[in-house]
Amino acid sequence: QICDEPPALFSLVNVVATPAALALIQERGASVQQLLTRHQTGDWQELCEEDRNANWQAVFIGNRILSEFNLGSADRPAKIWIISEGHQPVQMYSVTTILLPEDY
Repeated sequence: QICDEPPALFSLVNVVATPAALALIQERGASVQQLLTRHQTGDWQELCEEDRNANWQAVFIGNRILSEFNLGSADRPAKIWIISEGHQPVQMYSVTTILLPEDY
């Protein structure tokens, strides 16, 4: 069987989410697992170039990794952030949080 998904760049240990983020994900018919997979495989196109570059460096040195996904439209955004931090061994993050920007 051929896998058509890119490989995960890092592992997640504990994943937590704010109630507001879970409500928005459910309201918009999105999938927590799909968002986490995008986060882990480097789908960071909704970030500015500086943040994307910081994420690529973080994969190798263990800094915080941030993803942003818009579950709304361009004129009515509904953004979700996913933040992985607490680097343990190389490419493993102890805590990943799914939240709204206003929950930060």
